[in-house]
Amino acid sequence: MSGLLLIAHAPLASALKAVAEHTFPNCAPQLTVLDVTPEMSVEVVEREARALLAAAGHAEFLVLTDVFGATPCNAAQRLLDDAGHVRVIAGVNVPMLWRSLCYAAEPVAQLVQRASDGGARGIVLGGAPELASPTIPCSPTT
Repeated sequence: MSGLLLIAHAPLASALKAVAEHTFPNCAPQLTVLDVTPEMSVEVVEREARALLAAAGHAEFLVLTDVFGATPCNAAQRLLDDAGHVRVIAGVNVPMLWRSLCYAAEPVAQLVQRASDGGARGIVLGGAPELASPTIPCSPTT
């Protein structure tokens, strides 16, 4: 099972975890979060993220961040390894998070695709049905 780490500007990481706990209470405990406050440097965020990864004890991780190029994402990119055991996706949204929780039992390479598909398909323009994606069911894993 892949571990899930969410690194985002405070209080977004904790807020998204609360959404996950509300919707998928049996899956949410596998989600670890790190809220990044304004005074935290990239080095501090990286150090705290590495400690969270070590404590979680998974062989593979998907790290979700909020904004590409910002401190949470910059720190997350420092977690990447040559073997591909840690993957990073920037631009987290609720559908992406739910997909990540639902399919965390899959290898991280497949989980990345599921998460990014869920995030993209979760973006629907109101009043533009021709742009809407079909609904794809998601069953939580236990």
